[in-house]
Parts: sequence; structure tokens; C-alpha cells
Amino acid sequence: MQLTPKTWFAIAAAALGVAIVAFIALDPFGDDSGRPRIAQTPPPAAPSSSSSQAKTSESLGFPAFATKDTTRIGGRDAASNAAAAALAVFPGVDQRPQAVALVPDGNWQAGLAAAVLMAPPLRAPLLIAASGGGDLPSPTADALDVLQPAGGDASDRAQVFAIAGTTAPGGLRGVNVPGADPAAAAVAIDRLRGRLASAPEPNHLLIVSEDDPAYAMPAAAWAARSGDPIFFTRRGSVPQATAIALKRHRGVPAYALGPETAISPAAFRQLRKLAPTLKRVAGPDPVATAIALAKFQDGTFGWNINDPGHGLVIANAARPMDAAAASPLSASGKYGPLLLTDSAAKLPLLLRTYLLDIKPGYESDPTRAFYNHAWLIGDAAAIGLAMQSQIDGLLELTQVGQTRAPTQVPAPKPKPQPKPTAKAAPKATAKGKPAKH
Repeated sequence: MQLTPKTWFAIAAAALGVAIVAFIALDPFGDDSGRPRIAQTPPPAAPSSSSSQAKTSESLGFPAFATKDTTRIGGRDAASNAAAAALAVFPGVDQRPQAVALVPDGNWQAGLAAAVLMAPPLRAPLLIAASGGGDLPSPTADALDVLQPAGGDASDRAQVFAIAGTTAPGGLRGVNVPGADPAAAAVAIDRLRGRLASAPEPNHLLIVSEDDPAYAMPAAAWAARSGDPIFFTRRGSVPQATAIALKRHRGVPAYALGPETAISPAAFRQLRKLAPTLKRVAGPDPVATAIALAKFQDGTFGWNINDPGHGLVIANAARPMDAAAASPLSASGKYGPLLLTDSAAKLPLLLRTYLLDIKPGYESDPTRAFYNHAWLIGDAAAIGLAMQSQIDGLLELTQVGQTRAPTQVPAPKPKPQPKPTAKAAPKATAKGKPAKH
């Protein structure tokens, strides 16, 4: 189904905050079959010999709706969003990954942990399989048709890393990465990362809660960007698999993401015995915790985004698998942290304040300014169109007042004064007295 001019007009109106309800009713993110359409704009044209791939890309490969400073990946589910993110990073033709990571739908812990495989040198985007096996979701199958991972040195010839019970599709070389529970899956993914990475020992470790997904979500973006593995803890205790992994990486700087409600003081103390340098990065809620990680810096750890000129990714805290799906966007292009909203309709005040803090400005030449851009993950049920308009305004480059030197008022010129006339001196007499006239 092609979007008609009337529909495009509704999209433009929605970007301005007008006729939003009418726009949603038009449902530009779906087609006649009810399947989410992730794309309308095709990526660069493929050669004629790849016409079938180009056709798939046209229906799947790029986000459906954008404003001047935001781009939306508008899938109704994580499988659609993961496929679109993978194709935005690897649009085909001469840009293809060596391998992909395949995780089961609903297993957000495996999804977050697998984000580390997007980091160099592997750069494997994440795709989503149906839980319990069976056929791949249509967006995943279509994305694989375009991506065509070929295997290579970085992936040790593997084309698919099948994680936590998934299976590589027929005809593709797969490596099974087991994981009976979140902690075990994360450890298995870390061992794979270590085997394939040029530097087996990571620079840092990330520890998140396996019980509170919203607090764990921002870790996926950093793992994809940095190659730092993610490990899981329970709210009140440390799983044995995690404890063994931390002992193996003893001495590596570690960071726990989330407040005491997500990782209790008791669990933190246990973790610190295993990772003596452990530090907590947290806010009082998921939105604040995501911002805390975005602003944080400790040596080479942390995004340190406290000024304009950055990419951002924004997702809904109620959809943790979207964090895994979007992780390739944080490891390429406009590298940026994952920020969270806890509502589809109302922009959280703290997020609004943060976007204002890093809002870009210029004095005289906008072409020499810094710019912000945000990927928005999910359809209007995840991030509403009115919110998208607000975010776009907060990211927009704005002219700011110039600091000028005070105007100097020229001092008045002095009036010319008449020149004094010289008077003739009186003639002296012989006795030295003035002569009388």
C-alpha cells in the first residue's frame, strides 16, 4: 500500500501537532495485511541483479516518519524495530554485516546482553526470532534476505549467532550460544565476545538487574558502542554464573546500573567483593537512570554527553526489547545513548530538562553549528506523535544572542577657539618709561 498525498499531508500536520488523532487513525505504519510496515523510503538503489533485495528493502529498510531532527523506527513490535535498525546500519549492496545475533522474542535479558556483539570488531546487529522456535517473524526473515551475512574473519566464518535457544535458519552457518537463564546467557555471550575480540579482556563491566528491565535498558546502547559486556544480578543476590564471570574479570572496572530498588545494598556488597572497584550509576527512576548514564564519565567509561552535538536514541521504558533492537543505532552513524520515556503521551520533565541542557545554538552561521538528532523507537503507541513534535523542538538548532561590545558614542568635537591677537608692545623712552600717545 502506497501512502497517498492525503496521508502525507496528515503526517506533516501531525509533525506540527495538528490533527494528531486523525493521523493515528490513518495508521501509516501498517499495510493491508496488518503487518507493520517499517519503511517507505528505500535505501540506495541496488543493482538490477539484486532487484528482489531492493524490493524487500523498500518495504522494510528505513523508518516511516521523520521530522527535521528526529527519525522514527515505527514498528509495532521489537522484531520489526530490530529489522529496521539493522537495515538502517547495514542497508545492503556494499554494506553488509559478517554475522547477525538472533535472540528469542520476549527474552529481553538475552537481547540486552547480545548488544555487545554489535561492537567492533564483530559488528553483528541483533534480529529477533519467535520464542519456542518455528518460522522466523516476517520482518526478521525479510531483513536476513537483504543483510545476507557472509561470515568472515571477525565472526570466525559464522553467519548467525543463535542465542538462548534460537536456531540459525537453514543454509546459514550458525553458532549456538546457550543460556538457560539470564545470567548464564550473559556469561556465554561474554565468552563468545572474548573469543572473537582482538582484546579478550574488556575495558569495563556493566552489571544490571535481571528483575527490573527498565533500569537495565540503557546498558544495551553502551555495550554496543563500547564492547563492554553486560552481566545480570538479582535484586537481592548475585547468581553463581555472574559471580564466576566477575572473578574471571577481577580487576576490570565495573559499574552497576540502577538504584537500590533495582540492585539492593546487600547485592551491591556481594558484587563489590567480586569487583572491588564497583561504582553505582543511578537515578531514582528509569528515566533518571538513563540520563545519569548518558551524562556519566569515569575515565574511558561513560557517554559524557553534557553538551550539544550528539545523536540520541529514545525508547519507551515499558518495551525493554526495543532497547536491544535499537542497539546498533548507538554503535554507528550518530553514536548516542539510549534515553527513556515512561509515557507515550507526556514527555517526562526530567527528559525535557536534559534535552534543553544540551540544546544546540548558534550566533551567526548555522552551517558551522553543532546538531542533535534522535532516533525514536516504536510506533505511536510507544512514543506519541505530539511527543515527537516536542522532542524535535527541543533538539532544534536555535539562534542565540550575540555578545557585542558596547557601542562607543563619539565625543563631540570641541568648538574652534579664536586665535588670540598679538598686541604691539608700547615703545620705550630713553628713560625706560612707556611713551605717551
